[in-house]
Amino acid sequence: MFWVLFLLSAWAVAGLACLRLCLAAVRAAAVEPHAAVGEHTLTLYEAAFLSGGPRRVADLTLVSMARQRRLLLAHTGWATVVDPCGRDDMERSVIGAIGPDGQSRIAPVRAAAAAADAVRSLADRLVGAGLAVPDGGVGGVAAGVRRVRVAAVTVCALGLVALALPLPATEPRLLIALWFALPLALTLGCLAITRMEIHPYARWASPAGQRLVGALVRQADGTADDRTFLTSVAVRGVHAIGEPDLRAAFAHREKYAGDHWERRA
Repeated sequence: MFWVLFLLSAWAVAGLACLRLCLAAVRAAAVEPHAAVGEHTLTLYEAAFLSGGPRRVADLTLVSMARQRRLLLAHTGWATVVDPCGRDDMERSVIGAIGPDGQSRIAPVRAAAAAADAVRSLADRLVGAGLAVPDGGVGGVAAGVRRVRVAAVTVCALGLVALALPLPATEPRLLIALWFALPLALTLGCLAITRMEIHPYARWASPAGQRLVGALVRQADGTADDRTFLTSVAVRGVHAIGEPDLRAAFAHREKYAGDHWERRA
């Protein structure tokens, strides 16, 4: 009967993960948008934050400045300042992150700009308006879905371990597998219901924020002007960039460790 301990663990993992997902869904549905949300028109910075968080705002700023030839983004992963006068707080944060030398790797610039006061102020405004999820969606639906997925894998792993144990002949393995199928069915059913009811799962945007982002995308006229280009970057990220050199600049994944750079594969 030692396998029962694994079964209890599987139920505990599955039940806790599903409970947290349900609570996150209830909290997301209970977020009350500001009365003026219906008349609010998202800026590109706001759309970027709601779609991808602080890093997306930093990426949008870098791409916008590069399109205006006020910042050079080399395909080697370096950023060089051409115009040191930022036109808004976001641009000034990027220029400050590059430093007085006017040149820096893009990766640390993105990280520093994403953590700047300008982005935090933007986040606070969106949360206050009921458009963004507080605390970066740490306890949101997207995080809850990830936990349930991990729980499903954990249940399978515990079931396999239990079946691998030496068992007496009076305890058929098929029956044990069926017992473990119950918590697995709970997690898979919870994922299926969540996908039908509230997909896509937004980490940063509240339901009201998601609707405004969708409206912004629909309003894009499909032309190749800067506004439409930057809207694509704000909503979909740097992967939406169609220019090879600019896309290559963001393809570098470096991590600063001590006094040297380590390239990630």
